[in-house]
Amino acid sequence: QVQLVESGGGLVQAGGSLRLSCAASGSIFSINAMGWYRQAPGKQRELVARITTAGRINYADSVKGRFTISRDNAKNTVFLQMDSLKPEDTAVYYCNAFQPMIGVTPPRDYWGRGTQVTVSS
Repeated sequence: QVQLVESGGGLVQAGGSLRLSCAASGSIFSINAMGWYRQAPGKQRELVARITTAGRINYADSVKGRFTISRDNAKNTVFLQMDSLKPEDTAVYYCNAFQPMIGVTPPRDYWGRGTQVTVSS
């Protein structure tokens, strides 16, 4: 199995920055994509950014130009650098890892427990 541990959330003023980290452990060889999702109160969880093992990156339109996803393969860690934060970025941010089908084992998503990001105005 895979375990994901997030860190780096906190309270910042609008225009500030935060850097989130997600460390993966366990059967990490099986993971082919990792990313960040967020969920604000009363709203559905949405994709923020995703990076595949091949290096392909996707961002939500709302964060393009402000957020940067990156990885450190040696440390099995994915980062989300968040700059120019806005109050609407306030949410719980979850690290995600995707495991494709392996033999007869079905594909699955792994999730961290989340880290709170609050941006004050």
